[in-house]
Amino acid sequence: MIKTPVTRYGQVTQFLHWCTAILVLVAFIYGPGGPEQRVYSSVHEFDRRLHETLGLCVFTLTLIRLLWRAADTRPEAVASPRWMVVMATIVQAALYLLLLALPLTAISGAWLEGHPLTLLAGKDIAPLLAPSHDAGARLASVHKLLGDAIMWLAGLHALAALFHHVVLRDNVLTTMLPRWFPVGKARSGQ
Repeated sequence: MIKTPVTRYGQVTQFLHWCTAILVLVAFIYGPGGPEQRVYSSVHEFDRRLHETLGLCVFTLTLIRLLWRAADTRPEAVASPRWMVVMATIVQAALYLLLLALPLTAISGAWLEGHPLTLLAGKDIAPLLAPSHDAGARLASVHKLLGDAIMWLAGLHALAALFHHVVLRDNVLTTMLPRWFPVGKARSGQ
């Protein structure tokens, strides 16, 4: 029996990828940011609750993505120079690491500062860590840096996909797009 090569990521992988991307972007936009007094002020309660809820969703989706990735079939890699393959591997690994580290630093930082994890619908998860305000504040600072880093890295990831599509004219971008998405065809045979 001849196995047909896979030319695109599956629908589940695409769904998880794009949901994660959208949730990260919206969480970044709604992150109240700033000093602790600002973040935990009543004025920013909705933004904080939305941000923390989306962060928990990102963490959960990332765990699901990693499990799915271990079992799913992926399209064959496009022939590229070794440096591009290495860079793509590093960027993907860094993105996964950030997708896990961002929620963990936020939750740990909040709990160490003595704040509950506040979710939409008024649900709160009380701190499960003994208070250490200074450590929590340091983790909150790390969380902000990681949030900026994931946005830059995701932007680089998107630019690389567009570079593949527009300049190299291969199918790297289209492997992660649904078949119905209107995008020009890459040259075949590459």
